[in-house]
Amino acid sequence: MKSNFEYNRTAITEFILLGLVEIPELWPLVFVIFVFAYLVTVGGNLSILAAILVEPKLHTPMYFFLGNLSVLDVGCITVTVPSMLARLLSHKRTIPYGACLTQLFFFHLLVGVDCFLLTAMAYDRFLAICRPLTYSTRMSQTVQRILVAVSWTLAFTNALTHTVAISTLNFCGPNVINHFYCDLPQLFQLSCSSTQINELLLFAVGFIMAGTPLALIVTSYAHVTAAVLRIRSAEGRKKAFSTCGSHLTVVAIFYGSGIFNYMRLGSAKLSDKDKAVGIFNTVINPMLNPVIYSLRNTDVQGALWRVLTGRRPLA
Repeated sequence: MKSNFEYNRTAITEFILLGLVEIPELWPLVFVIFVFAYLVTVGGNLSILAAILVEPKLHTPMYFFLGNLSVLDVGCITVTVPSMLARLLSHKRTIPYGACLTQLFFFHLLVGVDCFLLTAMAYDRFLAICRPLTYSTRMSQTVQRILVAVSWTLAFTNALTHTVAISTLNFCGPNVINHFYCDLPQLFQLSCSSTQINELLLFAVGFIMAGTPLALIVTSYAHVTAAVLRIRSAEGRKKAFSTCGSHLTVVAIFYGSGIFNYMRLGSAKLSDKDKAVGIFNTVINPMLNPVIYSLRNTDVQGALWRVLTGRRPLA
């Protein structure tokens, strides 16, 4: 005979994801919009990646990190949106317990790598502008690869920690998630055991995963700003700031939506606002990144045009 603990652990075998809208008549419209968003995001990021690979001018550390960021963006939207689209098509809103934890793991893995890659890009700008004489040695190919490898290792540890921690909770009551993918705040709300340790863990690890990178980004750009302001030429200042503007915009959107999502765990009920933040995290951010990085960058624009038209890059 099973104990109450064992029964509680196995009582919930699947969750019900309500999705973005609960009105069935709106599902076809939501499906079309998100298919379009998915295709644009994947196409845009793969185009950026192709441009970086084929254009010799873009074989620099900054674009090496940007190429990795494009891969992450494709992964982030792929973890959440296709499964949502499949549920809309099948009219089934359930997701197995194991699949829910798997989605949570990969989402936090990719977002975690994103945090550290954005930090590496800020460090790259700091070295390029504040330490130009030693830039080539401090940001060698070996250093670039180490930074990416460390980013993946730390993010994997973070994602695994949260996934293992959430798997220890009991889910024996309601199984309805008012969202379109599985994430920690929504699962905390459904647990019938105490989530205090899990929430403390989220804040503690979040300080390392998000707080430390953000502090390093702010510090890097404080030095960059001071260095740029010392440039006498207005044209020189404009050029230096233009290389940083795109990255700062991405950082602001990424951290703004992330802080709003995870700093509200104490709220009594998670509202539809969390769905909007979820769309920012999983769809809008990855879709905007190619636009932001190519909008004012003539090198990227030229490389993209050559990729789309099939022309060979200039030697």
